[in-house]
Amino acid sequence: MATSPLNIQPYHSRSNSLPSRQHPLTSQIDENLSRLKASEAASTSSSIGHKLNGLQDLHECVDLLLQLPLTQKALAQEQHRKWVEKLLDGSLMLLDVCSTAKDALLQTKECNQELQSILRRRRGAEMGLVNEIRKYLTSRKSKKKVVCKALKNMKQINTSSFNKDGENGDVISILREVEAVTIGVLESLLSFISGPDTESKLCRWSLVSKLMHQKRVGCVEEEQKTNEIANAEASLRSLIKSDNMKHIENVQNELQKSELCIQDLEGLESLFRRLIKARVTVLNIINC
Repeated sequence: MATSPLNIQPYHSRSNSLPSRQHPLTSQIDENLSRLKASEAASTSSSIGHKLNGLQDLHECVDLLLQLPLTQKALAQEQHRKWVEKLLDGSLMLLDVCSTAKDALLQTKECNQELQSILRRRRGAEMGLVNEIRKYLTSRKSKKKVVCKALKNMKQINTSSFNKDGENGDVISILREVEAVTIGVLESLLSFISGPDTESKLCRWSLVSKLMHQKRVGCVEEEQKTNEIANAEASLRSLIKSDNMKHIENVQNELQKSELCIQDLEGLESLFRRLIKARVTVLNIINC
């Protein structure tokens, strides 16, 4: 999604403290944060894609914030080193999660395309077709395990150690809030990729996330209706169990829908690049 230019006026301050939340740029970040927090919990490809686009806008503002001399000077101070290190640890986890999601989506897309091609060519070769479908399902199962592990690892990111406007500084607080919102969106994305089965397990593993999720009751039943990736997988399993090759056309339709839904999530690549850029910027600031 192309983002609109940001008209940010210069801000001057004699203070050696971090830029405050009254700064026009931090105010704009707060607005983006509020919009993302106010929206419904994302559970469909289109809603998750919309939130990924919103994260791009948010992280564009963060990039501009990190370029401010006042921000760079403050983050380089020894008194803030502990909190900056925590942010860097969190950013590394986010990059790992993004990478996992990117790989899972790419693999799913490629497998979908390959299976669609096989379905078109092998309408009469039932045994060979079943074997190919089983390969696809095995691949999905393997990828689900990786995604599930990434979801569990996200629970380890502790946001409670940062006060909103206390000793940690306003910008540190803002960056931590950005991290929390990003975690929430990525968590929804991974849950969507893995499907409702994994989501129901995660709901039992921990309490409802304090970061973003507000309404998750009944989420599994709803996702089963709107999750194109899970629907494609279910149609393939049904085809094998019924042993009725007349259902191939329906399976092809579900695979096509799955491929199209992945296109709604292409904003993940841009977000991944912005996360890398922000991490490099912070590392350069503290290592100068």
